Amino acid sequence: MAIGAFVTEDPGYGGRVTSFVVLSCIVAGSGGILFGYDLGISGGVTSMESFLRKFFPDVYHQMQGDSNKVSNYCRFDSELLTVFTSSLYVAGLVATLFASSVTRRFGRRASILIGGTVFVAGSAFGGAAVNIYMLLLNRILLGIGLGFTNQSIPLYLSEMAPPQYRGAINNGFELCISIGILIANLINYGVEKIADGWGWRISLSLAAVPAAFLTIGAIFLPETPSFIIQRDGGSVDQARLLLQRLRGTTRVQKELDDLVSASSLSTTTHHRGSQFRSILKSKYRPQLVIALLVPFFNQVTGINVINFYAPVMFRTIGLKESASLMSAVVTRVCATAANIVAMVVVDRFGRRKLFLVGGVQMILSQIMVGAVLAAKFKDHGGMEKEYAYLVLVIMCVFVAGFAWSWGPLTYLVPTEICPLEIRSAGQSIVIAVIFLVTFVIGQTFLAMLCHLKFGTFFLFGGWVCVMTLFVYLFLPETKQLPMEQMEQVWRRHWFWRRIVGEEEEEQQREASAATASIALAPPSSTT
Repeated sequence: MAIGAFVTEDPGYGGRVTSFVVLSCIVAGSGGILFGYDLGISGGVTSMESFLRKFFPDVYHQMQGDSNKVSNYCRFDSELLTVFTSSLYVAGLVATLFASSVTRRFGRRASILIGGTVFVAGSAFGGAAVNIYMLLLNRILLGIGLGFTNQSIPLYLSEMAPPQYRGAINNGFELCISIGILIANLINYGVEKIADGWGWRISLSLAAVPAAFLTIGAIFLPETPSFIIQRDGGSVDQARLLLQRLRGTTRVQKELDDLVSASSLSTTTHHRGSQFRSILKSKYRPQLVIALLVPFFNQVTGINVINFYAPVMFRTIGLKESASLMSAVVTRVCATAANIVAMVVVDRFGRRKLFLVGGVQMILSQIMVGAVLAAKFKDHGGMEKEYAYLVLVIMCVFVAGFAWSWGPLTYLVPTEICPLEIRSAGQSIVIAVIFLVTFVIGQTFLAMLCHLKFGTFFLFGGWVCVMTLFVYLFLPETKQLPMEQMEQVWRRHWFWRRIVGEEEEEQQREASAATASIALAPPSSTT
């Protein structure tokens, strides 16, 4: 058996994927379009000359300047431009920590509603921006909205889905992210042609459309069975009726019993302290490590170089404005197709295989891009179009590898491995790490490209090597296993069973000591 793998058992749950589950998850999963749309739009508008001329004139003049004075790798290097791009992620980082409490106390739907509403407001400021301060307010509001939606939606999808289809349904969130990026790239390509250079206003303001759809749809969403049982005064009968409707069968008692058991443990944990304190305990060490490292590795693949700097990067290597925007569309079409493949195969082949195959694919892609740039793209002068399009093809291979592995699985695996008592905190940690590392990369990538040049891609390739090795050694397989029975994967894993086992032995010693003290205590006297 491969390191970290094991065979899952039949949970004995009844039911199927009903239209009610599909409709609810489509509405909730559409929140991924918000994140994807922002990633695609920000990269596109920052490559538009009219946008740069109005808000970032220094970058515009640097881009238009003498090609023999400014290195090709440094034409878009601007602290103010990177602040615009990455300020969203600071706001999202802070918001997602608050979202954890809202999600746990008031439900997943409440967080989705808050996130969608704030995102609509942020979109209005973007479309109406007349100065850099309005642009930054737009980014901050969008970040707050994404902090809430990205924290709550993967939880919602995982808790609503039947265990045997949880991977496919949760991966729908990443598919929506990819669709959002694709829509944004197409809009950017279309509005770039508008005369008088105000097309970027359409790009920024149209973010309100998917946000409004999510907000209105969330009003009609049911809460998850897990939250109905978990909340104070939660009704088991109400949860049973919802489960029967979700699963299309009356045989839901086994799943209901597991939910009630998980809720009882969650309530005990809540009385002992906050979820963030609880997740630091040694028995939750595997979940904490994975909640920290999986999203970290997700970002150091360099994927956001493609997501929000693709048009800028393609302009850097010599493509014109329209061609660079269309190149971003092409890479996103490849990613969207790969997302669909991931939804089809994730519950059949498992999480580990997709992680490993995608990792190898991304390693080779980053090395090849770095090699082509090292050989054919110098500080001054252009690159032959044939080699520019070769870079585009390799980038398509790269985003496809990410889109059927680390992209969707970053949201799936941490939510399904965390028990109910720490699930909200675990997902907040995942989103906080994504936003933090995205902010750092967003702030530093253009400077890295300027100083490291083609070596930037070798750096990302090295990180992909490290994360692929981490998956091989430390990530167990979790496909088709109910979330309420997930603790068994750690007891069977060659490494984690030592840490989890120490916690269980300590608990057993405490229980034995308590029993012994009761047995040795003198009998109480009566009068």
